[in-house]
Amino acid sequence: MKHPVSGAGHAGSGAPHPAADTTGTGPHAGSGGPAHHLVEGRTIDAVPETERHGRPRDLFAVWFAANISPLTIVSGTIAPLVFGLGLWPAIAAVTLGNLLGGFLMALHAAQGPRLGVPQMIQSRGQFGSHGSLLVTLVVVFMYAGWFASNLVIAGQALNRSVPAVDTSGWLVLCALAGLVVAVVGYRLIHRVGRWATVVTLALLALCAVRVFLTPGVLARATDATGFTLSGFVGMTAIGILLQITYAPYVSDYTRYMPAHAASRRSTLWFTYWGSVLGSVLPMFLGIVMGIAVADDAIAGLDTVLGGTLSAVVLCSFAVIVVHVNSMNLYGTSLCLVTAAQTFRHSWLPGRLTRTALIAGPLALGLTLALAFQDTFLASYTDFLAILQYVLIPWTAINLVDYYLIRRGHYHVPSFFAPGGGVYGRVNGPAVLVYAVSFALEVPFMHTSAYTGPVASALDGIDLSWAVGLAVPTVAYWLIARRRTAPDLLPTTAPALPQEGS
Repeated sequence: MKHPVSGAGHAGSGAPHPAADTTGTGPHAGSGGPAHHLVEGRTIDAVPETERHGRPRDLFAVWFAANISPLTIVSGTIAPLVFGLGLWPAIAAVTLGNLLGGFLMALHAAQGPRLGVPQMIQSRGQFGSHGSLLVTLVVVFMYAGWFASNLVIAGQALNRSVPAVDTSGWLVLCALAGLVVAVVGYRLIHRVGRWATVVTLALLALCAVRVFLTPGVLARATDATGFTLSGFVGMTAIGILLQITYAPYVSDYTRYMPAHAASRRSTLWFTYWGSVLGSVLPMFLGIVMGIAVADDAIAGLDTVLGGTLSAVVLCSFAVIVVHVNSMNLYGTSLCLVTAAQTFRHSWLPGRLTRTALIAGPLALGLTLALAFQDTFLASYTDFLAILQYVLIPWTAINLVDYYLIRRGHYHVPSFFAPGGGVYGRVNGPAVLVYAVSFALEVPFMHTSAYTGPVASALDGIDLSWAVGLAVPTVAYWLIARRRTAPDLLPTTAPALPQEGS
């Protein structure tokens, strides 16, 4: 399909919002601004070409470090402990799920260099300015859930190493440490990610060697042969989901990358392999731990490593969690700014407002961590299932629209315009497809609180993820392709607001 707009005024390469400061020195100065701006100034405004910087290969470290965490090890234990899988079926399910989900996630990453805006701002191009609001708020609660999950693991690990401070105390300290990194912003998150990659890879290798050298561990792991189709499908779905949950914010960390095509391709593949390898390797260790060592992966590592080595490893894991949670808080602030800017189009906050917006989600995540630390594994499994139901239809619509319908051509200033600009307040077809897709998932759902009739008939196999991916992919493509090109991207853009407060 040909697109009527291809000039500089409509290119999706990062045209700045009129209210944005593009000099790098004003209140909205981005990470490309002068060095004396320690704290990032940009929020959701488009990053102009003059501030683009960085190398796509740096993204490997960001996503590798974000995934190699104790929470990912715990996610691997779900295969034997919840789904009853033996070693090789569990490894196969984890690998398949992460390979599939990682590619969908990385397709979102490639949108960042092209458009220069955060992911949930770009979602206005599919759903409209108001239509995208629901998913944006869902993502805020997703961040809170991930933040809480990571805090629980970090708190438990630190309590085992330094029992003088109880788990709740460590939860608070880790939460505040993540806040500091998130407030400084994009540059520090990338820098911490590079260092964390080296640390985490070394720790993972050390843990794997000690676990596998422990007498009887490998024998018990390889002797486990449990398999059910429902368990295999369920664990594959978790692998897919662990990757797709990054989709609502993966381009937040690529929007400063140069916009040329080679950069976009490299962005996709470095993100893909960083995220996939960072997930499957610790999940493999978690599978072995769940089968052969202990129901509690952190307690099992403490037992196997022993003494000073255990204290060093568990404390280091807590530092890694601080990096991951800083990403969660950073993304939360962008989502909240996106939600607020829906109703106040000329408003683009600076550093102090972005910092203040983090406080509420931080308190919510900390409250969830304190409340569910004693029933973590069951709560975490249901949390993953709920995210699957709401995020997969969104990611399908977003990717179809970006790659098959508009092919990356968006009018970026309209993302910030009153009434949604050329995309309007609500894109009825997209919202309808999303709502119908979610409704069709319901009979296929399987959680501890509810099992749909189809899942019951299939002996607990949860295929809602497949429904949530296939239905909106086909339905949205069929509907959107019938619309004329001018309907998709008009040549005349509406007037944009003047700079406000």
